[in-house]
Amino acid sequence: MPRRAWIVGAVALALIVAAGGYLWSRHDDRTSFAWAVGHAPGGVQRLSWTDWAAVREHEHAAGLSQRSSADQLRAFLDHAYDDDLSSTSALVTSAPVLQERFGFSPAIADWELYSQSDQGAVVMLHLPSTVDLDDVADHLRDLGYTEPGEADGVWQGGEDLVARISPSLTGELQYVALDTTDSLVLTSDSAAFLGVAMDAVRGHGARASGLGVVVDDAGEPLSSAVYSGDYACSALAMAHAGPADQAQARRLLAAAGEVNPYSAFAMSDEPDGTVRVAFEFDGDGAARTNADTRATLARGPAPGQGGTFEERFRVTSVTASGSLVVMRLAPRPEASVLSDLSTGPVLFATC
Repeated sequence: MPRRAWIVGAVALALIVAAGGYLWSRHDDRTSFAWAVGHAPGGVQRLSWTDWAAVREHEHAAGLSQRSSADQLRAFLDHAYDDDLSSTSALVTSAPVLQERFGFSPAIADWELYSQSDQGAVVMLHLPSTVDLDDVADHLRDLGYTEPGEADGVWQGGEDLVARISPSLTGELQYVALDTTDSLVLTSDSAAFLGVAMDAVRGHGARASGLGVVVDDAGEPLSSAVYSGDYACSALAMAHAGPADQAQARRLLAAAGEVNPYSAFAMSDEPDGTVRVAFEFDGDGAARTNADTRATLARGPAPGQGGTFEERFRVTSVTASGSLVVMRLAPRPEASVLSDLSTGPVLFATC
């Protein structure tokens, strides 16, 4: 299914959301995306968001249920991949087994947030109120997970158990916790870090900070990648490119003008088919300067990828408000902008 078939317009999105019935009662007026990021554990450097309910609507798969077959789920996931909407999920390869044996999967989940830090990684999955977490607990018990002494404790699995269940399961399913208050399933490859994540959700531990500005006005994206500035600078640095590409990047930077480091970055697939790229800078002066220079870079050659950025997307707008710069991109047909986060190391990770 081509990307250009995306549902257009905020009004259409509102109708879809209402029809899907996946919005849930939050304790504040933030979007589900902002709420999830705000409840991630402290110290996270990389977050990956997938709004599974909205993606199902987009792919005309709202009829999926826990009774759907693994093949039906695979077909949905294939379409989502073709439309560049599932690259942010940590559960895609595990989804058919989750569907058949765990009592939850992307077929019914509202949304997923995958958080990574130096301490560990955790998947936060929100389920609709129609899903009984006691049933999920029964599945875990039958699969061989060791039940915790407390209802909101960590179900102990481990590497050997996950391998016995299925070789297609991700390591992030080794340990599981159930939060009945907010209808969440949390999973991790570390029991200790899963406990840290549960404390953050319940408000008993440190939560993610420094990322709110780039997500607070993002609305409800279908999928999104959120990086701290330090992580983006390291992971997307032009230092990973070859000598010729690095030299080209230096020439482009010199021609574009002043470029400042940013403290946070978010790239999101929006319901109207655009890609939103947000940067937070140190003050409004740096934001105004970088709105101009980075717009220039986004319309030029693409070092490390070949060709130009305009072969991949068209820049439709660039705005600076306070310390925030927001760039809107219109992807070319069949382009996969979000899943190719190397799109413009010179543009998105200039430190």
